[in-house]
Amino acid sequence: MRSALIGIAIGLLTLIGAGVVSYNYLTDAIGPRTPTIAPTAVVEKQVNTPVSTAPVKEAMSKVPAKRPVVANVVTNKATAPTTLTPGPLRAATSSSVSSMAPLSTNGVIVFTNDARAQNGGLSALTENTVLDKDAQMKLADMFSKQYFEHVSPTGIGPGELANTVGYAYVIVGENLALGDFSNDQDLVTAWMNSPGHRANILNAHYQEIGVAVGRGMYEGRNTWLAVQSFGMPASACPRTDAQLKAQIDINNATIINLRAELDAKRALIDSTNQSDPNYNTYVNEFNALVPQYNNIVEVNRVAVLNYNASVKSFNACISEASGHTVAP
Repeated sequence: MRSALIGIAIGLLTLIGAGVVSYNYLTDAIGPRTPTIAPTAVVEKQVNTPVSTAPVKEAMSKVPAKRPVVANVVTNKATAPTTLTPGPLRAATSSSVSSMAPLSTNGVIVFTNDARAQNGGLSALTENTVLDKDAQMKLADMFSKQYFEHVSPTGIGPGELANTVGYAYVIVGENLALGDFSNDQDLVTAWMNSPGHRANILNAHYQEIGVAVGRGMYEGRNTWLAVQSFGMPASACPRTDAQLKAQIDINNATIINLRAELDAKRALIDSTNQSDPNYNTYVNEFNALVPQYNNIVEVNRVAVLNYNASVKSFNACISEASGHTVAP
């Protein structure tokens, strides 16, 4: 029994010795063992900042697609048959000139308006002093340069003459007459018997008239010249608002600048880490600018709609008036 116990003890000591040897061997072979420390999870501090939900509208960088057209004028120029304007009217020579009444500007206007009233009940033309000057200049020029045409030898036609005297118009027209007429009514009747001159007198778009009559030497003979200058003033068409157009241009410039500023702030936000203490400041600055930008874009959108509507009305008025042609 004793010997058995001694044997067990010896065996245990042998195992312990072997274990020490084994540990020393492992230590020599692979080095001391380092305890593994479980990593602590590092959670970044989340900055609770709102992302802008305000819609960023695109800048309206273009001024209205349509712009008001300047007077698309129909001027009566008899330089060629294809211009569809009344050729100058020459009266038949009379042998009893002394029995004829002198022509008068007032009488020509009265009988012209009578003709309009009797043919479709057209409104009477209002005498315009600027058109009177236009007609008088034409009359004097024809006597001076000895021509009888709608376009002068220097190339000045009814439209250019209206511009010279400062008559702002949509359309202008002109009737000319040369010769000895019995009186004002005879002169207007002669014009009414000529299709082209009649169409001018009965043009429903004309609102104003100027007249000049005079007697002088033409082609070596003492005779009468008469001029009717018709006009539809520019004020007859709906006017576009120049101040509104200027404000639209200013708004567009502001929109472009604000858009550039927003883009720069957005880029700064995108390049900044949310943990950066300046991040919230950048976001707040951006969000404060968005409503300002959106507001001016909306204001300009409405302004452009209103301006384009006035342009459309103006262009329609011009188109309707200029569509009226006069047969020769």
